[in-house]
Amino acid sequence: MTVYNLGSINIDHVYRVAHLPRAGETMAADDYLRTLGGKGANQSVAALRAGARVVHVGAIGVSDGWTAAQLSALGIDLGSIARVEAPTGHAIIAVDPSGENSILIFPGANRAQDEGAIEAALSGAQAGDCLLLQNETSHQVAAAKAARAKHMRVFYSAAPFEIAALDAVLPHVTHLLVNAVEARELSRATGSALADLPVEAVIVTRGAEGAEWIEPGGETVAVPAVEVEPVDTTGAGDCFAGSLVAALDDGMTPDQALRYAAAAAAIQVTRPGTSAAMPDRGEVEALLATQAQGA
Repeated sequence: MTVYNLGSINIDHVYRVAHLPRAGETMAADDYLRTLGGKGANQSVAALRAGARVVHVGAIGVSDGWTAAQLSALGIDLGSIARVEAPTGHAIIAVDPSGENSILIFPGANRAQDEGAIEAALSGAQAGDCLLLQNETSHQVAAAKAARAKHMRVFYSAAPFEIAALDAVLPHVTHLLVNAVEARELSRATGSALADLPVEAVIVTRGAEGAEWIEPGGETVAVPAVEVEPVDTTGAGDCFAGSLVAALDDGMTPDQALRYAAAAAAIQVTRPGTSAAMPDRGEVEALLATQAQGA
């Protein structure tokens, strides 16, 4: 099977700071790192390192050629990635000593996707394949419609959270991924319980409290988080999402996939950075084996 990802590609500018900036505050950073990220690229790398075959559909700016080399180094094939006149998307990320972050995103080339290119990338998809989406690109609805016409599973990360974007794509989504804050905003905006949404499952990540898989009617699978000392939580949700989809694509049950994704995210947050910090399958399985022995 194959995991397709209409995904954002960003240049991440990461600043280590004493505390997250307050309104009107000017402060000096203690350290700086430029790396490749974006929710889409992060999720693709996580899925790749979990063992999935991944086709990434995206766009980068023609003036940012180094990003192509970075994508290749991370294992992402460039065949479905367009070069456009818009600058590559970028993110300004502040990270405090506890690993918490604050992020400002400029979408850039991520909003310049092409529907024809998406259809071409999905031309080889089969029933049961997976499509990953996030709210950092254009043409989300078109991609989701095309995927469902092929009887693919569609996983949508509702971040950055915008109810209008979610309403538009939700009729074509099979699995919705949200964090705890997004889950509250979604319930407040729709007036509906998560179990009443028209999808096969809602997956909620709750940080140190673990994660849940909620099916219609209230059927819920919950797994605990893996306790670690975080260095940088940026990209943890992306690591979880990409790992989860890869695990499901590999035939794992929801419970097994949640545990795999939680372990992967636990490893990822102990490292600085985003895409480059994603763990490989061997590391995750070793951690899961250690947990099983200690149970």
